[in-house]
Amino acid sequence: MADKPKPLLIKRYASRRLYNTETSDYVTLEDIAGFIRDGREVQIVDLKSGDDLTRQYLLQIIAEHESRGEAVLPVDVLTDLVRSYMSGNVSVVPQFLQASFDMLRDGQSKVVENMSAMNPMAKMPGMEAMQAQQEAFMKAMTGGWAKSTTPEKSDNPSGQGDDLNAIKKQLAELQDKLSKMS
Repeated sequence: MADKPKPLLIKRYASRRLYNTETSDYVTLEDIAGFIRDGREVQIVDLKSGDDLTRQYLLQIIAEHESRGEAVLPVDVLTDLVRSYMSGNVSVVPQFLQASFDMLRDGQSKVVENMSAMNPMAKMPGMEAMQAQQEAFMKAMTGGWAKSTTPEKSDNPSGQGDDLNAIKKQLAELQDKLSKMS
């Protein structure tokens, strides 16, 4: 089993500014949300105390999106979360949510895996383009939170990459429009 890549370390200074240790510059919550959408794991720590603040900042990102009218979670789910934390009893809700997201992520991986080079159908003309469309669709369906399971190809002599990038861009624009409608 492969080791998980080391998370991107973000340090919070006393001034509450967030510092990306990889690029040596300051970042915003929106930048951190972008890293996560791109599939990066992040860890946010207080520079002075060393406390892990990741959870606090992830919740803040969700709260900011909700305050802008972007429905991140249905009201019933939010109510159940509050209820589970306020009941004083040990709740299975966090474990259930983790297992649900793990299953969704695994399901996405299996779909992509079935379309991979191990599959004899992968040699058929047009399968590579279809696989890229399927990955873009899965990314759109999950809002980009799940990591891509295949590496990006940087060299494409046939020029098909431009068409795929255009399709991906169109899918992303469509997703934006759909999210603004709801």
